[in-house]
This record gives sequence, structure tokens and C-alpha cells, in this order.
Amino acid sequence: MTNQTPALLQKDITDQVTKKVQVMQQDGLALPASYSPANALKSAFFAMTNAQGGNLIEKCTPESIANSLLDMVIQGLSPAKTQCYFVPYGNQLKMTRSYFGTQAVLKRLTEVKDVWANIIYQGDEFETDFDHGREVLVKHKSSFANKDNGIIGAYCIIEKTDDTQVLTVMTKKEIDASWSQAKTKNVQNKFPQEMAKRTVINRAAKAFVNTSDDSDLLIEAINNTTANEYQDESERKEAEIIDEIDKNANSEVLDPEPPRQQKKSEPKVAEPVFDDMPNFGPEPDRVYGEGPGEDDPY
Repeated sequence: MTNQTPALLQKDITDQVTKKVQVMQQDGLALPASYSPANALKSAFFAMTNAQGGNLIEKCTPESIANSLLDMVIQGLSPAKTQCYFVPYGNQLKMTRSYFGTQAVLKRLTEVKDVWANIIYQGDEFETDFDHGREVLVKHKSSFANKDNGIIGAYCIIEKTDDTQVLTVMTKKEIDASWSQAKTKNVQNKFPQEMAKRTVINRAAKAFVNTSDDSDLLIEAINNTTANEYQDESERKEAEIIDEIDKNANSEVLDPEPPRQQKKSEPKVAEPVFDDMPNFGPEPDRVYGEGPGEDDPY
């Protein structure tokens, strides 16, 4: 992706991200007191260099790497704590939060005291009610044996500093609908319980952070990272192509943009558009990808 040596490229990107964060801090961005951007960046480069699919620094554009790292630092996340991981979509790198990462980010918001999620299994006793128009949890009674049953839903509770609780509930149908928009599907199939928790926490976070009085820079980073995982309607056909590439990845070497003639009956593939963090430079529109973290349910 570049003529620079890996060491020089790492230093150049680190300097760019560090300077950008310093400017943001002057504009009001507050990082966690115990958070070290330098240590997080070192952990991130180690994770990229030793990724399962190969060295991501060599595969991805410097601009997309820098944007992913900026996303990470703004949210106060670190790969060393399994709070985030980096996913290549062709030559574009995206940072994705883990289940733990979203919990950590939510706890950074001034109004949030704690956050947790649970799965509702077939056979569980689950009941909610409404208190002044707000849905509240009345009862969730389960048993150990129910964990082998099918999932019928999940819920997340965000506990605020005034001890009020904000409940978000999703049925299995709603969870499946969310998963159908994800850019990759394998991890949901392999780890449905943890991915269901992750999905409902993301849903709760999306509703909560947009009413927060916290830094706009932090809120924008949270929303952008959540959006990294999902496709809009224009990306549906692209996802089908990506899935087909993944299936054939072990049997043939594919050109990133193979020439092909379009049949009259074949629908055109829409160009996907991503809303990224503030860019360090232009990024290509066409995105081809590998699956994110199939071996990491979080």
C-alpha cells in the first residue's frame, strides 16, 4: 500500500493520530484518566501486524488505518483489553467495538453508572410493564437448563447515576433483522448468545448516546463505529458478492476488481458509501471485505 517501511509508516500514522487527538482535546475531548493513547496505539499496531488474515498494515490504505486508530482513541478503547478489533474490507480498514468495548464507551458518558445485557431463552419467565410510558423490567426468571434452549430475545439495561434504569428489549425477530444488515454473518451463527447481547447493547447505545450532553466528538465516534458493522440497502448486493468471495477464498486467487461482463438480466451492483471519521485523505468508494472476527464472539 505504500513505499514506506512498516516502521516508518507506523511512526507516520502514529504522529498523525496523536496530533489530531491533541487538537480535539483542545476543543473539549476528554479521554479517560487512566487511558494511554500511546499504549493503545502500540497494541493496535501489534494486533494489525499479527492479524489472522495477514499483516493489515500492508493490506490497507494508510488513510483508513489512521481513521480507524482515531476512532479507537476518541472512544478510549484498546485491543489489549479486547475492547475493539480491526476488520479489513478490501483495502479499507474499519475499527469495530467488542461487547466489552461498547460497555466501556457507555460508561464514559456522564449520566451512565452501569450497563449490562441478558439473553431471554425459551422457557424463561419474562415480563415487562410501562411506568409513565417507559418500559420497565418486572421479572426475568430463568434456569440453568434453559441456556440450551433457543433464544427468543435479549435486553439491555443502562443504569444512570440517579439509579433510574433505561430498558431496551429486542425480540429474536428484531435481532435477526439487525443481523441481516450486518456486513458478515458467520460470527452471529457461531456465537449467537454473545452476539445477541452485543446487538441489544448497540441498540440501547444508539438511542442513549444521541440524547447525551457529552462531547459531540465522542458521540460521533460511537455512532460511526456502530455504523461500520452495518450495510444500507445500496450495499446488499455488494454483501452477496463478499460472501461468494469468502466461500471461494480457499480454492482460488481472486483479483480485487476482476473484470466481468454484466448480463442484461443481472442487477447492477450499487456503490457502497461509508460515513467515516474525519479523513486524513480520500478513500476509495468500492469496498470488498473479509469477515470480521469470526473467531471472536465479542
